[in-house]
Amino acid sequence: MIPLFFQPHSALSLMIFPDTLAHLDGHTIITHTYSIFSDLGTTNRQLIRSRESMLHLEKIDDPNYYGFITFEMPDKLFTYTADGHLLLETGEVEQVIEFLSDIRTNPGLWTNLDR
Repeated sequence: MIPLFFQPHSALSLMIFPDTLAHLDGHTIITHTYSIFSDLGTTNRQLIRSRESMLHLEKIDDPNYYGFITFEMPDKLFTYTADGHLLLETGEVEQVIEFLSDIRTNPGLWTNLDR
C-alpha cells in the first residue's frame, strides 16, 4: 500500500501507512489501522517498503514512529496508540483522524495521494 502524506497545522510532515488493502465487490476497502511516521521528505523506495511491511504484532523501534490510529467505529470511536519514540499532540491526532476519515469516505482521492 502506498503511504499517505499529511501535514497537520503544526510543523509536522507525516507519512501514514494503512496496514492492509483489501477489495470487496470490486471496491477498494481501506484498513482500520494506520501506522504513523515522521515524513523526512525521502523518496527512498526501500525505506518506504520497509515501513510498509511493519505490523503491530511486534514493537516498532523506528525512531521516526509516532504509533498508530485505529478506527474502532468510523466517525464515532478512534484510538491513538502512542507506542513509538514520538508523540502526536491531541490537536494533531484530531487532524490526522479528520484527514483519514475524508480519505476513507472518498475513494476517488486515493489515486491522488502519491507524491
